[in-house]
Amino acid sequence: MTTKKLDIIFAGTPEFAAKHLEHLIANNYNVIACYTQPDRPAGRGKKLQPSAVKQVALEHNIPVCQPQSLKNEEALTELSSWNADLMIVVAYGLLLPQAALDAPKHGCINVHGSLLPKWRGAAPIQRSVLTGDTETGVTIMQMDIGLDTGDMLLVEKCDITNKDTSGSIYEKLQIIGPKALLKTVDQIAEASITPIKQDNELATYAHKLTKQEALIDWTLSAIEVERKIRGYQPWPVAYTELNGNIVKIWQAEVVSASSKPAGEIISADKSGITVATADGAIKITQLQPQGKKPMSVTDFINGRSDWVTPGNNLLVEAN
Repeated sequence: MTTKKLDIIFAGTPEFAAKHLEHLIANNYNVIACYTQPDRPAGRGKKLQPSAVKQVALEHNIPVCQPQSLKNEEALTELSSWNADLMIVVAYGLLLPQAALDAPKHGCINVHGSLLPKWRGAAPIQRSVLTGDTETGVTIMQMDIGLDTGDMLLVEKCDITNKDTSGSIYEKLQIIGPKALLKTVDQIAEASITPIKQDNELATYAHKLTKQEALIDWTLSAIEVERKIRGYQPWPVAYTELNGNIVKIWQAEVVSASSKPAGEIISADKSGITVATADGAIKITQLQPQGKKPMSVTDFINGRSDWVTPGNNLLVEAN
């Protein structure tokens, strides 16, 4: 608990942000207002749904603000009217102009899901898995007008194993992120924090994910293909084309080297569907046809054995 109570504005939208807000509330930090994205249509009925952060805020009687933008005078006036000591931003989804960054006494801090300056940008967790990083973490930084370029206030690391998906890393960061945030807020309150500037020469960028990039390129190595399968979970999920149908791939493993052409189906049985890559082969063990739930390879092959005939080449088929 802080030695000096700070009046905090919390800005965030998805579940990841809500976990941080819950941690602040549970530990008696003084959250005076929450900013979150406007309600969005969701579900079959396309009814407007509040964000995860809004739901938590309302449960705890915290005022909620949902401006479309923070760049207009009316929104900035409202933000300033809270006379906050600090604004915490976690996956908010709106750009903060300089006037917003300057509004709280201690400015704005952000919880970013990477070890900055590596993986600045929109999809740091996924890019870490896709490129084979062995560790990641969260960086609490003082926000400035750049894209994740602010001074680092605190860094907490965690390992990435060869079994981790982006989803499992997300869950790990949901545990260490809130703890790191509280530690940072305490240090700000006690004026005991030492900001560290980022080395811009070491910066890499985590560009936003697209559905198109999740299409498996069988001319990559087996190791790279397997990373795609883990890295694109839970969204957009790696996929390939089988017998003219789009099929998502949820689980696979790298198997021994193959002399077959990249993309060729080597074998298909209850142990898995083995496909050659440019270097090695991949054995697929869980798949999801369109309109169906993820299923084991045994269930997939039952009734679909003609989709995975050995000797067929997925590269030719996709073209």
